[in-house]
Amino acid sequence: MRGLIVKLIGGLYTVKTEDRLITCKARGKFRHLNQSPKVGDQVEFNEDFIMEIHDRRNDLVRPPISNVDQVILVFSATQPKIGYSLLDRFIALITYHNIPIVLVISKMDLLDEDETLELKNQLKYYETVLDVVYTASIGDFDTDGAAKLFKDKISVLAGQSGVGKSTLLNAIAGLNIKTQEISKALGRGKHTTRHIELLEIEGGLVADSAGFSSLDFGDMDEVALSHGFSDFFELSHDCKFRGCLHINEPK
Repeated sequence: MRGLIVKLIGGLYTVKTEDRLITCKARGKFRHLNQSPKVGDQVEFNEDFIMEIHDRRNDLVRPPISNVDQVILVFSATQPKIGYSLLDRFIALITYHNIPIVLVISKMDLLDEDETLELKNQLKYYETVLDVVYTASIGDFDTDGAAKLFKDKISVLAGQSGVGKSTLLNAIAGLNIKTQEISKALGRGKHTTRHIELLEIEGGLVADSAGFSSLDFGDMDEVALSHGFSDFFELSHDCKFRGCLHINEPK
């Protein structure tokens, strides 16, 4: 049988076919091949074991998920404020994996008119390279507009802890994903998502991944990192220095 892995908890995989869900384990051979099935994988399986993993279109490490159509980055306008350095890191890493990005700015209703204008001025640059969606807080989401983001796609929600990722899914789909208040001592949210699972929402599948505040760039070298910034990469074609790194060039 062929199916899509939609959930992973404690070594047990939930695989979805056209008409049912089956829970099974991965064959031991994957350990010897230094492979692990991931949520998002298309696999061949039987009632007991995953037998084969089909080729992946893309492959993320954190969160561990594959074959993603888009990453929806959720950052809040306030509580916590946008960390632009972290946002740039997300963009660079996701672009490196050739995955489209939608930036959702939550908690806009907590800003006054002047603060809203200032924030949108700061985000003008990002609107030239990304789709940017502005939304509100609990109970006041533009759920119809936000829901259109998910249709017919496998999406990953990512961003800082406490920005409203789980709340967004709860509001759109009537789910009951656990949410927590912002830690006043740390100024950031607590992690509320404990496993990776693809949830059916508005004709698409969405992975609610655990919030985190740092990113691992793995084996990316300087040139690969520079390719993660689309405007820099486009200009680098006209640079006379190899890789456009500007480390040891003359004069």
